[in-house]
Amino acid sequence: MIGARIGFFERVYSVVRRIPRGRVATYGQVAALIGVTRGARAVGWALGGIGSRDRRIPWHRVVGRDGRISLDGRPAGRVQRRRLRQEGVRFTGGRVDLARHGLTSQSTPTRGSLSRSRAR
Repeated sequence: MIGARIGFFERVYSVVRRIPRGRVATYGQVAALIGVTRGARAVGWALGGIGSRDRRIPWHRVVGRDGRISLDGRPAGRVQRRRLRQEGVRFTGGRVDLARHGLTSQSTPTRGSLSRSRAR
């Protein structure tokens, strides 16, 4: 697990900050990257807790396991969809095309890259 001294929410934010522009991760992928099995819902709570306190966290790059916008129909869901489209993310049938824009092994932020970046 990434540094036990860092709280769960901060670990989530650390991973989400490393999702490249034009890519998305699922809530479950973020949870797995911080070493929390079955933690997808808690990742959602963490992202919901951002509010206006840190605009540098690209929360819009995290979607449901099937590429859906979890907040669809709400103002935040419209913001998420707009931001993803601005980054070139394509939607098919109302869902993010995960085959094209989902994290791959080459684009996935690893635990090692997370600990290296904290040392800066």
